[in-house]
Amino acid sequence: MLGSGVLTFLAGAEIDPTSLRANLRASLTIGVSSFLLPFLGVWLFAQGVLGWPMRQAWIAGIALSTTSVAVVYAVMIEGGLGSTPMGKMLLAACFITDFGTVLALGVLFADFNVWLVVFVAVAAVVLWFMPRWTQFLISRLGQTRVSEPEVKFLFLVLFFLGGLASTAKSEAVLPAYLLGLVVAGVFLRDKTLVHRMRSIAFAIFTPFYFIKAGLYVSLGALWAGLGVILVLLGLKMVTKYVGVWPLSRLFFMRSGQAHYTALLMSTGLTFGTISALFGLQNQIIDQQQYSVLVTVVILSAFVPTLIAQRFFQPAVRTMTAWGRLYQRRINGRQVTQNAAAKG
Repeated sequence: MLGSGVLTFLAGAEIDPTSLRANLRASLTIGVSSFLLPFLGVWLFAQGVLGWPMRQAWIAGIALSTTSVAVVYAVMIEGGLGSTPMGKMLLAACFITDFGTVLALGVLFADFNVWLVVFVAVAAVVLWFMPRWTQFLISRLGQTRVSEPEVKFLFLVLFFLGGLASTAKSEAVLPAYLLGLVVAGVFLRDKTLVHRMRSIAFAIFTPFYFIKAGLYVSLGALWAGLGVILVLLGLKMVTKYVGVWPLSRLFFMRSGQAHYTALLMSTGLTFGTISALFGLQNQIIDQQQYSVLVTVVILSAFVPTLIAQRFFQPAVRTMTAWGRLYQRRINGRQVTQNAAAKG
């Protein structure tokens, strides 16, 4: 449980708030569409064609609507595209998509009770003050204490909000993701802290999470459900394309850049496995369904990435040129709107 929470926290912490605000219109539009169409498409297919009950179909839709921030981030950094305007927009759109999946998981399967109200109220207060608390600890204690009090503080808050969410019968990854987002600005100014958190997470917690997730997979179920796996993988990629490619073109991307964006937005890993494991542990889906969903999620981590890297990999100058063109078009529209308002 802690491994999934820390993974989710780090995914939120990878988002640059400045880039999110600068590319809000493009990233919000693409991100919402990237979540909504796959969720609805997989949900309706699982319920209408495969005959899964509605709650099981919801889990399938959530698990296959995700976009892997980890995969996109790794591709952007290794290709030297992370600092380009298009790379920042892509990462911001990933955040919007994954926030939709986490929110859907928290809302659709929430038990609406008094504890849920308490959880929402307490989480709102903690998230509001979290950036200044974290910055205060770093400035006062982080540079002089070998006991790493700021790291312990972050884990304390993760445990507290995760435990409160579990008590309210909600999902602990939702506050973890929001916590990562609100401290992302602090992490950008203190790279040492995020490196420490990442090292602890990937060395200790997340291996146990993925081992546990893998132990529940039935090899017999994979062979029996091979056709369903291929159909669901194709359905995820097609719905992602339908939701992302036209909007990418609308925001002044060339055809190759739009294909590249749609393929990277089709990747999935962390939140997909978290959603499927949530469904299995809460007895919403069975082991066969879990095995099918996790296999589709893992395949979606590298199949779209390989296609994007092999056929549509853009140059850094192309990504930067898109940023300049997008900004000029936005500025031009703003000038036109101001002139119309004055007239």
